[in-house]
Amino acid sequence: MTNADIQDNALEQQVIEAIKTVYDPEIPVNVYDLGLIYDIAIDADHRAHIRMTLTAPACPVAGILPGQVETAVKQVDGITDADVELVWDPPWSQDRMSEEAQLALGLL
Repeated sequence: MTNADIQDNALEQQVIEAIKTVYDPEIPVNVYDLGLIYDIAIDADHRAHIRMTLTAPACPVAGILPGQVETAVKQVDGITDADVELVWDPPWSQDRMSEEAQLALGLL
C-alpha cells in the first residue's frame, strides 16, 4: 500500500465519519449505519461523489437528507467538493443496515 493509498483511505474514513453525523429525523440512526449510502468515490482532485438512497421513494425527508450529507462531506478537511446522487436501484432494505443500527432499532 502506497502513501497515497493510505491517505485516500484516511480521507474516505473521514468522509464516512462526517456522513455518520447525519440522521434520518424519523429514525434515531445515522444514514450510514441505516445503509442509505451505496457508494463513496473520491477522485484525484479530492472531490467526493456519494450515491445514496432513502428508505422509500415517498420519504418525507427526500428533499433535505441528500443536502445534509453533501454539506457534512464538504466540511471534511481535504475534500474540495462533494455531490450526492440520489438513486433507487437497488431498493433499500433492512438487510443494508449495520448490526449497530439493527440493535438500536430492536431488530436483533
